Amino acid sequence: MSSRVRRGRATLVGLALLLPACHTAAPPAPAPPGPVSGGLPPAPPAALGFDSARLAAIVAYLEAETDSGAFPGAVVAVGRHGRLALLAAVGHYGRADPRPVGPETVYDIASLTKVVGLTTACMLLVDQGRIALDAPVRRYVPAFQGGAKDRVTIRELLTHSAGLAADLPLYQATSTRAAALALVDTAPLVHPPGQVYEYSDLSAIVLMQAVERITGEPLDRFLAERVFGPLGMRATRYQPPAAWRDRIAPTEDDTVFRHRMLRGEVHDESAARLGGVSGNAGLFSTAPDLARFAALLLNGGAWDTLELIHSETVAQFVERQGLPPGSTRALGWDTPADSGYSSAGAKLSRRAFGHTGYTGTSLWLDPERDLFVILLTNRVHPTRANTAILHVRPRVADLVVDALTHPEL
Repeated sequence: MSSRVRRGRATLVGLALLLPACHTAAPPAPAPPGPVSGGLPPAPPAALGFDSARLAAIVAYLEAETDSGAFPGAVVAVGRHGRLALLAAVGHYGRADPRPVGPETVYDIASLTKVVGLTTACMLLVDQGRIALDAPVRRYVPAFQGGAKDRVTIRELLTHSAGLAADLPLYQATSTRAAALALVDTAPLVHPPGQVYEYSDLSAIVLMQAVERITGEPLDRFLAERVFGPLGMRATRYQPPAAWRDRIAPTEDDTVFRHRMLRGEVHDESAARLGGVSGNAGLFSTAPDLARFAALLLNGGAWDTLELIHSETVAQFVERQGLPPGSTRALGWDTPADSGYSSAGAKLSRRAFGHTGYTGTSLWLDPERDLFVILLTNRVHPTRANTAILHVRPRVADLVVDALTHPEL
């Protein structure tokens, strides 16, 4: 298929850009069913301090990466001061779906679930005094105990320093959600608590159980009622209904566990074994929805008349913890590396915080510039062997900062 067709169309909000004639777009497909986010209001890039030509270069870069096979399609959103400077979609849905991606395309956001969902739930519970960051985990999850596990704290779960293994083959070793949770809770530590950083899906699964025991609700229902509903994030949820299928970008051709092309069901195997609702993965969302979420955090936990989280709690969670010493992790969130590779690139401020998702997603926010950068792709389609996203994420972040020629505005 020629690059003209594969590229699809670039959909732009808040950016005056006409693509050259050689970028002839495929005819837009009818909008599939599903909710549409209210999004953020667009603004002229110059009013937000951006150079329009440099923002256009970000779209051109993503188109080139789509053509080179980094991912079938992508959506990027860039905003400041609660408004959108750029919302662009490039490429197509997947190998067997040449329809052009649009701003409302739904993506499996993978480990962005840890911050958009789980960490936000923890913020709410800290606000309410219902969970203590330095309390032992066993206070909230009685099955998590024995030996050094009795000393593991909620803070250590949030900073991936609890000493738990990175993951377990839950989909192979168990056949039910209850059995999977029991295996996680009884798994021995592989490091002493608080001494070693090891990014762990198990930590998120244990923390999810704490949230559910405290609230008395399943995580998906709690988030829908307390976060996504109030924020108007109508396209963000676990287990999207079948009616959304045509709006969801496919992920991997699973040849190991489910033996089918995944579309509309969580890519992560552990979250799948937990029924699609987990603290480590499982959320689906869109760039406009995540832009609302980013604007809320940059505004100190409030948006319009909604005061969701106290600003002091937001500040506490996005600050680097130094646990263990030298780690870049905040509470749930990550921060830019001091040297070497970082998905945040090299130009966001040291106050920035963000996270990535295995399927090819990322979200970075910079309070110093009141700036956010959202990138959604399905880079695992049709196979996770494609790792080009590793160089795309930091390049996009750097191009965004380069486009901010008047940060004082």
